[in-house]
Order: sequence, then C-alpha cells, then structure tokens
Amino acid sequence: MVRAQMRSVPSFSIFRHQGYRHYWIARQLISAERQMVAIAIGWQIYDLSRLTRSIEESAFMLGLVGLTQFVPILVLSLPGGQAADRFDRKKILVYSNIVRFFVISSLFAASFMPAHIAIPAIFFAAFGNGAVSAFTPSASNSLYPRLVPRDELPLAIAWNSLGMQGAAMLGPAIGGFLFIGGAYVVYGAAAFLTAVAVVMFATAETPPHEPVHNVRGWSMIVDGLKYVFNNKLVLGSITLDLIVVFFGSVTALLPVFARDILMVGSEGLGLLRAAPAVGAAIVAFLLAANPLERKVGPWLLGSIVIYGLSMLGFGFSKIFWLSLLMLAIGGAADMVSMFIRQSIVQHATPDHMRGRVSSVSFIFIAASNQLGEFESGVAARFLGPIGAVFLGGVVSLVTVASWLKLFPTLSRADRFEEVEGEAKRETSPSATS
Repeated sequence: MVRAQMRSVPSFSIFRHQGYRHYWIARQLISAERQMVAIAIGWQIYDLSRLTRSIEESAFMLGLVGLTQFVPILVLSLPGGQAADRFDRKKILVYSNIVRFFVISSLFAASFMPAHIAIPAIFFAAFGNGAVSAFTPSASNSLYPRLVPRDELPLAIAWNSLGMQGAAMLGPAIGGFLFIGGAYVVYGAAAFLTAVAVVMFATAETPPHEPVHNVRGWSMIVDGLKYVFNNKLVLGSITLDLIVVFFGSVTALLPVFARDILMVGSEGLGLLRAAPAVGAAIVAFLLAANPLERKVGPWLLGSIVIYGLSMLGFGFSKIFWLSLLMLAIGGAADMVSMFIRQSIVQHATPDHMRGRVSSVSFIFIAASNQLGEFESGVAARFLGPIGAVFLGGVVSLVTVASWLKLFPTLSRADRFEEVEGEAKRETSPSATS
C-alpha cells in the first residue's frame, strides 16, 4: 500500500462549499467574541471584587461566574438538543445569536455602572450567556456535517478546530489590549462581531432540514441519553473531558495569576488566555494538513498525560515566559484530545441523533468548563490558587490511569472508521437487550 504523502499546509478545498464557508466564518467570529467577553468579565469581576475582598474570596467570585453560566446550560441543553433535531438548525443559530447580541449590549451598559450595581449585572449577563449557549452548540455541531460530503468531514472537523483555536488565540490578546480603553470597548467590539456572525449564518446555503416526526420532545431527550450511555466510545470520550477539564482547567484563575502572582496586569492576562490557543493552533494546523488516522485511542490518552504535566508546571512557575510556555504545551495537548473526541462523536452518531447527542456532549463540556471554573474558585478559596492548579494536574494523570481500565475499547481504538463500526455494534438492539 502506498503511504499517503504528508502535506505541509491544510487543503482549502473544503471552502468551495458556500454553506460551510459562511458557517465557518460565523463560528470563528462567535468564538473570538466569547473569548473577548470572557477576558472582560473575568478582569472586571476580579478587579471589582478586590476593592473589598481578599485574593481567595475574589477568586471564589470568579468561580461563581462559571456556576452562573452553567445552571441554564444544565437546565436547557437537553431541550436545546432535541430542538436541533426537530427544527431548522440554521434558524436556531440566527435567533440565538441575536439574543447573544443583546446580552453583550447589557454588558456594555454595565461597564458604566458602579461596582455594587455592575457586579450583579455581570452575573445576570453571564446567566443569559449560559442560556444562549444551551442552544447554539447542538445546532452548530449538527448542522456542519450536512454542509460537506461525508468523506470531507475529517477535514471540516480539523478546520473547525484550527479556526476555533485561531480565534481563541487572537480573541484574548485583542480583548486584553482593548481593555486598556475600558470594558465597554471590549463589549462594543464583541457586539459588532456577533452582528456580523448573525448575517453570515443567515446567508449560508444549507440543505432543507429533515426533522424527526411523531416523537415527543421528552422521548427524544431520553433516546439521546440512552444512545450516549450505551455507546462506550462516546461515553468514554466525553466523560474523559469532563473529569480532566473540571479539575485541570486553570482558565478561571488566570486573573489571579496575572494580577497577584505574575504581576503582569490585564495585558498579561490577555497573553495568558491566548497562550493555550497558540499551542493549540499550531497542532490544529498540523491536524488540518494531516489528520490523525491511526492509534487514535493511545493518542487521546497520551495527550491527557502531557496536559496534566503542563498544568503542574504552570502551577509552580513564577516566571511569566515559563508560564506562557506551560499553557501553550497544555493547549497543544488539549487540541489533540479535542480533535479525537470530536471525531469519535461525529463518526459514532447518525444524523438524526446529532442534535441530542451534541446536547448531552455539551452538558459534559459545560460542566467541565463553567462548573469547572466554580471548582477552581472553591479549590483556590481553600488551597490557594497554586494548590488548586496542582490538584488539577494530579487528577488529570490519575484519570488517564483509570480510563485504561474503565474504557479499554477507547484506549485501544485505532481508526475512526472502526469507531463508526464499533458504535453500530454497541448500540444495536442485540447489544443493548
């Protein structure tokens, strides 16, 4: 067999599909906007809290922001998933991002308010952001596989990852820089990006939606949950992300490190937030040019080991450039993990189930991100910020060792095509009876 030639750059052929091209641009604009808003919210909350609170108490306030965003995601994501299977996914993206525009506008107004009013207003907006985020991921992740041919799906996944990491790299850096002019400048720019994204979604050429008929909403939700829990490959992938990011993420604590440990200010915070995306973007570029095809299970678990070690290095670093390097390495490892996990979920899920499976997956992702931010705040309150980061690194390493035993099929997974076949066997009536 002739080995496929390694490419130095990813193929741009995927963008010949107008629907995917518009979708991709809109998705990256929203990703950049979310990063910019996260920078502004995190710095505002921590800075305003430090006026009257200690470092540990202010770090706990950052954790509460994550909890506030997670509550509506927990309540609304499953209905959002079945909505993505029942209704037009493009319309869901258009309408939900219009709501997002008004949420950001409320943050713009709150930036002119005194602290005792601004803090509750920011929490209210964070809740609104969580509500919007309960609907957009399922619609987004269910739509784009239908915008490209099946054999081009790995390239689409790679370009999605590359674009998202590019936005995650530029968004925080831009947000930190714009914050010099005030929080309202960041929110104004984010609102503009959201408005452009709405136009791109609205003008994307998408195939007619094929809704699921004669099924009640609650039954659809239950079917989605059953599918995930009966599919060990999907379940192992998304729960791995849940545990590792829940304990191992340092995102919520970056304002603490920027202000009171590394002493680098809001501009340094922007660079700290961007550092993981720099490492991730490099790996995403390589994956877009040469997607992983073999030993995907070992690559997945190996990347988590590297991630855990890099977080331990970040926790003990007192040097700014070393902290940036550790975050970049962690971002690179997380990119490998994310690419494999997304590919497993997409290959293992039939189209009529994509919305519901995406919603279940996103609840796990949101729990690991937003609820993980709350965990970081609580851990920092009692262990200190450095102790909280150390805990996360250790848990990441322990999780990998546990998953080797709990999900042997995942750890031995070789090709994505085999993942698709394995998923059909695991969820067949004979396998689940």
